[in-house]
Amino acid sequence: MSSEGEKANFGVQGLDDITAGGLARGRLFLLEGSPGTGKTTIATEFLLEGAQHGERCLYITLSETDDELRAGAASHGWNLDGVELFELVPPESLLDEDQQQSLLYSSDLELGETTKRIFEVFDRVKPDRVVLDSLSEIRLLAQSSLRYRRQVLALKHFFTRSGATVLMLDDLSGGEQDRTMHSIAHGVLRLEELSPEYGSERRRLRVIKYRGQRYRGGYHDFVIETGGVRVFPRLVSFEHKTSFGRDILASDSAELNALLGGGIERGSSVLILGPAGTGKSLLALTFLMAAFARGENGAMFVFDEELGLLFDRARGVGLDLQAAVDQGRLTIEQVDAAQLTPGELSARVRRCVEEHGARTVVIDSLNGYQAAMPEEQALILHMHELLQYLNRQGVSTFLTVAQHGLVGDMKAPVDVTYLADTVILLRYFEALGRVRRAISVIKKRTGAHEDTIREYRIDRRGLTLGAPLTEFQGILRGVPILVGDATQLLEGPRGGGSA
Repeated sequence: MSSEGEKANFGVQGLDDITAGGLARGRLFLLEGSPGTGKTTIATEFLLEGAQHGERCLYITLSETDDELRAGAASHGWNLDGVELFELVPPESLLDEDQQQSLLYSSDLELGETTKRIFEVFDRVKPDRVVLDSLSEIRLLAQSSLRYRRQVLALKHFFTRSGATVLMLDDLSGGEQDRTMHSIAHGVLRLEELSPEYGSERRRLRVIKYRGQRYRGGYHDFVIETGGVRVFPRLVSFEHKTSFGRDILASDSAELNALLGGGIERGSSVLILGPAGTGKSLLALTFLMAAFARGENGAMFVFDEELGLLFDRARGVGLDLQAAVDQGRLTIEQVDAAQLTPGELSARVRRCVEEHGARTVVIDSLNGYQAAMPEEQALILHMHELLQYLNRQGVSTFLTVAQHGLVGDMKAPVDVTYLADTVILLRYFEALGRVRRAISVIKKRTGAHEDTIREYRIDRRGLTLGAPLTEFQGILRGVPILVGDATQLLEGPRGGGSA
């Protein structure tokens, strides 16, 4: 048995972080949630963690059979041999109509017999950790809230008097407003399952109370996978401050560096805005390849494009992403917005930064990220914490956003321009019978930048910028007016595609 001062760890990835180390020993805790949210899985992992450290563990089940519990554990590759399973079912005499009493309610006998058998198995096993699954059965037997509260208090005093750490499960069959256990339990964890209109279910949890203990508040996404539960603690950026030099990072293009006032400052965020096909991904990749040339690692999260197509298109403009992956310089992940939660994305980004040493991160695009986080206000808060975390790690972050429309007045699906340190605007415009592309920097917090508009071209050599377009007006509106001569325009064949 572990010492009194230690916590009883859950053994669930991320959950011990949220609860500041697990559950206080010798106390009773409540794990509540509707059916299917993962209560039994977390409870089983809690007991397996204790058994692994030599603790005596007891699982008392009133709702599932021994076979069902073992089958569920086997689906995760677990063996419950180190856990004492006690399947509590009503005695046969209470199920026999001829033996039922007429002067006493059968529920009185069943509740008393149930409690007696729980006490007996506890005295026999003398466990360090106990799971009682579930309180809904005791609530039904008690029939009234007063009897239910008294019965739970009796169980609490009996268990904790022996120093056992108890986790009681509740499927909320008593209704969302039933708070009987909240005042009795030392701590309460709530599991929730959300069903979006499209895509897989989303699960999240939060700690409702934990007496005498600080914990990570708010909602935390989690998933149930083969092998158990993974929790993604909510990212709090101020916990990850580091020291680094804010040097200027230049690209391979002298014209682009001039437009940006020398380059991008390390530890800053860059938002690239523009309609479809203007080359937002290619521009972000240009800075990513420059990071590889400096000997740094990078990461890219792609929402909107299949990776094979992205690699082919990048190769067509002279960027070999596959070589960067093979050399261990680039970590690139295809993200399915219908399957991924924002918490899991933040965890993946953190892993790339903290384990793989990524100094440049590209998220392509924020439109895809928004699909995983439909609530706009929540999206902005998630994005703010993620960008602040990356900035404080000295990571340069590039976000792309596809605007609605092609020319003229265009709208972004969500306005995050105030979050980014630098905003680069890409545009189509018409001149001399051709559709051309223009680039400008409309914001840079960390220093001066050109206030000009330059034309750029995408071809086999990548992205090429021209001189400032001082002889045109109205370029950002899409149909400029020539006020001088057109010699500033880039000549040569037009690129056939963009990245």
